[in-house]
Amino acid sequence: MEQFVLDAVERITTRPKTVYETIAIDPVTPIVGAEISGVDLSKELSDQQLEDIRRAFLEHHVLVFRDQLLSAEDHKRFAAHFGELRPLPVAVPEGRDPVVLEISATKDSTDVDGHGWHADGTSNPELALGSMLYITRTPEIGSGGDTMFANMHLAYEMLSPTMRTLLDGLTAIHDDAVAWQGHTPPEGYVLPKNEHPVVVRHPETGRKLLFVNPAYTSHIVQLSVDESKALLGMLFDLVARTPMLSCRVRWAPNTLVFWDNRCVQHHAIWDYYPHARYGQRVAIKGQRPQA
Repeated sequence: MEQFVLDAVERITTRPKTVYETIAIDPVTPIVGAEISGVDLSKELSDQQLEDIRRAFLEHHVLVFRDQLLSAEDHKRFAAHFGELRPLPVAVPEGRDPVVLEISATKDSTDVDGHGWHADGTSNPELALGSMLYITRTPEIGSGGDTMFANMHLAYEMLSPTMRTLLDGLTAIHDDAVAWQGHTPPEGYVLPKNEHPVVVRHPETGRKLLFVNPAYTSHIVQLSVDESKALLGMLFDLVARTPMLSCRVRWAPNTLVFWDNRCVQHHAIWDYYPHARYGQRVAIKGQRPQA
């Protein structure tokens, strides 16, 4: 393995450990993800609890809260501490909550939400700060339906210095038409399409990260068709073929996961057909990605 790759991994795994006053942290991997205990999300949280969770969120990018008995109002109240809730991009039936997305798969499903590496909604002008998925039903067989999360800071830092310099000056088109290939969008839904830098900075930490994904990114603007296809293919494969970048969250009923949509990609593994899984997701508004 190249020395610059080892150096990038070492910077993450040897960073000073943060001390938290009100929560306990159990890392999922040294690279990304942490299980959080000592907090009941159905109750009002203290300022110090919220501050500890915010710090853990920026440090670990993916937070897993087990054994949480939450109502929809509890779910939304917790999410609202981190920003304004993001409405669903399509019209919802009367009586349905406009900020709560139902994540459901059954024996009748022909596809599932989130199957394939992506960050949510990168074709929009503004990126969601993060999402909170609360799973209440897992496959009856007792396993399956895990979600993978990849650290896109490390994905960028694992590239050679020459490749990072090239990517720093490029932009790419993110097109919802890519995500909807093979499917029919809801009536009246306008497919968003926007140009974003290939490398962006996290708005809170300032760290650079790789910002392309196969679910939405169609091409790199400054390259020819063949050059763009080859480069994007390499970058997509980096995430898919490098286990070191990712953690695997195993769901159990009444688990809530809060991930930073600005710096991780995720992949919901559909390996439980014909069994069922059900949950609800709330997203938090963010801002336009910046180079």
